[in-house]
Amino acid sequence: MMITFCSSAFLGTRLPDHTASANGLCFGVGQLRKRVCHARQQRIVKKSCRLDLRHEFVKWKLSMGLRDSPNASLWRRWSECPVLARPQLALPLIAPSDNWGMWSVLLSIGAFGIWSENTKLGSTLSGALVSTLVALFASNAGIIASESPAYNVVNAFLLPMSVPLLLYSADLRRVVASTGRLLTAFCLGSVATIIGTLVAMVVVPLHTLGDDGWKIAAALMSRHIGGAVNYVAVSEAFGISSSALTAGLAADNLICAIYFMTLFALASKVPVASSKESSVDQVELKDKIGPCSHILESATALAFSACICTMGVYLAQSFGMPEGKITCITAVVVLLATVFPSKIGALAPAGEALAIILVQVFFAVVGASGSIASVVKTAPSLFIFCLVQLSVHLAIILGVGRILGFDQKQLLLASNANVGGPTTAAGLATAKGWKDLVVPGILAGIFGIAIATFISIFLGVTVLRRM
Repeated sequence: MMITFCSSAFLGTRLPDHTASANGLCFGVGQLRKRVCHARQQRIVKKSCRLDLRHEFVKWKLSMGLRDSPNASLWRRWSECPVLARPQLALPLIAPSDNWGMWSVLLSIGAFGIWSENTKLGSTLSGALVSTLVALFASNAGIIASESPAYNVVNAFLLPMSVPLLLYSADLRRVVASTGRLLTAFCLGSVATIIGTLVAMVVVPLHTLGDDGWKIAAALMSRHIGGAVNYVAVSEAFGISSSALTAGLAADNLICAIYFMTLFALASKVPVASSKESSVDQVELKDKIGPCSHILESATALAFSACICTMGVYLAQSFGMPEGKITCITAVVVLLATVFPSKIGALAPAGEALAIILVQVFFAVVGASGSIASVVKTAPSLFIFCLVQLSVHLAIILGVGRILGFDQKQLLLASNANVGGPTTAAGLATAKGWKDLVVPGILAGIFGIAIATFISIFLGVTVLRRM
């Protein structure tokens, strides 16, 4: 009778007294045995689930970069959450194989970088750095992947095509004939950049970057002789890692912001020139820096750029140096622009507009491939390196330039063309009223872009590599 009562209580039912028979007793004992076995199975399953959950929790902590030490409250919340109720968020949000998604993000970041130059902060940082930092954050936050087939397309095709688009106006004969003494001052500034790089390598050897140390030094040398496209070309030729490339760009842009403020402060002491540029120069300048919206010219510039890239890649493979394709492409476009200045130069406005877009997309890829931890680790040493490099550059060009009898405005403009390129040189000349030096400043900057890659690769392999 007692067994019957216990079994009925366990089953949640109360049997009447007249059912306390042998059959009822056997039925209650059988149900009790089934419930006990089921409870044992539930404990085994629960223990197994908790082990699986703990293994899943450890994997989640490692993927999030958390410490291996246990966190009781965090584990309690995780383990108590039902498996079906806990959402599983796949990172990155945009898969590397999602071509439409990846290209949408890259083009959007590039467009945002170009737009940011209309703002005070963006103009200080530069559109290239804005695109790089936004993509760097998106990659490290798990929005986009650090590797994708889309990145390979940008590095293999879009980046080389941007070089001819930027150099359609690189007529070296016109540069020499039109710039006068400013070209000599620019060459002095280029030598000052080379000396500044060598001094910076002694002061800040960049050993912490390993094999990337001398390579990034050569890339920064090209950056301060020509422009950003040379920085990219040398980096591509030497195979610099994305993290070092991003850190170098970030450090350089920060130092350049300080440098340009110093340059404008020195230029404020120079009186405004009373001479005016000729109407021919005004037309040339307008054609040079103004955006072109003509469809035919844009299509022709793009097609011709592809043809030049084909020739450059073929030459690089013929010489047994496929990694130097951008160097060969640069040589081909400069040669053609010098031999056929009227035909090739007519494509310059449309080409520059297209090149700006392609370069911005490339810098977005640079940021997406980088690591915030690596950038933070390597940027301080590169910051000091750039500071020493540009300080020596400015001291030499101003000191030696005065001894050689150059005007202060010529030296400042030549230095600006070295460090900032043709666009910033034109901006300085226009802002200070040096209208007779606007076009020569642009041409000097283009000359720097045409020669910087070759000089930096040669000195990087022969000199910087051994330091």
